[in-house]
Amino acid sequence: MRIGELSRRTGVHTHQLRYYEAQGLLEADRGANGYREYEENAVLRVKQIRHLLGAGLSSEDIEYLLPCALGEAPELLGCPELLAAMRSRLQRLDDQMAALAQSRDALATYIDAAERTGRESYPPCDEADLGPAPAQGTPVSSLAQASP
Repeated sequence: MRIGELSRRTGVHTHQLRYYEAQGLLEADRGANGYREYEENAVLRVKQIRHLLGAGLSSEDIEYLLPCALGEAPELLGCPELLAAMRSRLQRLDDQMAALAQSRDALATYIDAAERTGRESYPPCDEADLGPAPAQGTPVSSLAQASP
């Protein structure tokens, strides 16, 4: 089948299918006319790739895991190397989540403190330095760029 049909059958855009091929996740033969030709099992392979991407795995992880994938969901055979790779990815996700939680807590603390001290204007300045106040609803990034 050609790439357009594979796209229709899987709901995956053709540019994504080309990317999967470039990453070594999907194989296509070339017809005499130069068009990509996919075998019937490519539909299952694309569905497996989509599920694994949905689990937060990288293309590199997926390339490693695909030989152990069975079925659409997919089910993965539990060989030691595969389990070690998945545990490593899970640890990286846990570390990222912990760092995000710490950042979130720090930001919430800053917000709480700022709300308790509540000044009427931004940026804090001396009465002698008063200039025009920024428009209400101006994003913080815009305020930081506009401040002297």
